[in-house]
Amino acid sequence: MTIARKLQDYIEGEGVAYDTVAHHRTATTSQSAQAAHVPGSRLAKSVVVHHEMGYFLAVVPSTHRIELSTLQDVMNRRLGLASEEEVSTLFADCDTGAVPPIGSAYNVPVVLDESLGNVSDVYFEGGDHKTLVHVSGQNFRSLMKDAQVARFSHPS
Repeated sequence: MTIARKLQDYIEGEGVAYDTVAHHRTATTSQSAQAAHVPGSRLAKSVVVHHEMGYFLAVVPSTHRIELSTLQDVMNRRLGLASEEEVSTLFADCDTGAVPPIGSAYNVPVVLDESLGNVSDVYFEGGDHKTLVHVSGQNFRSLMKDAQVARFSHPS
């Protein structure tokens, strides 16, 4: 059970308690939730989005889909999904598709869907396809203190 070094350094530097949940290798966050036996509504999924000025992370529950048109309205700019190459450059110590939602660890701004605002605990990808990080809801909100919060997703 390992998590990406930048993520681990950031979380520990913030003094946040966490634990990890190992599971068999998965390809999607929904599969990770099932494999780790955690509610998909508490598994934060990160989507790297690009715009003309750079990148940000859109963070939603794994049970939700991003409404790109709503997110464009929230951000007041044209958006697109980042390519695998762009994601690999931004999150060099993470496997493709296993990006953690803690953008501050990577100097990437975050937009957090408000549906994750009041959950009691949160799980998220630790940088590989076999480890989830688990934090209390309060600690998650602390790690997301710089995130913009908005509603831009719906249950899938």
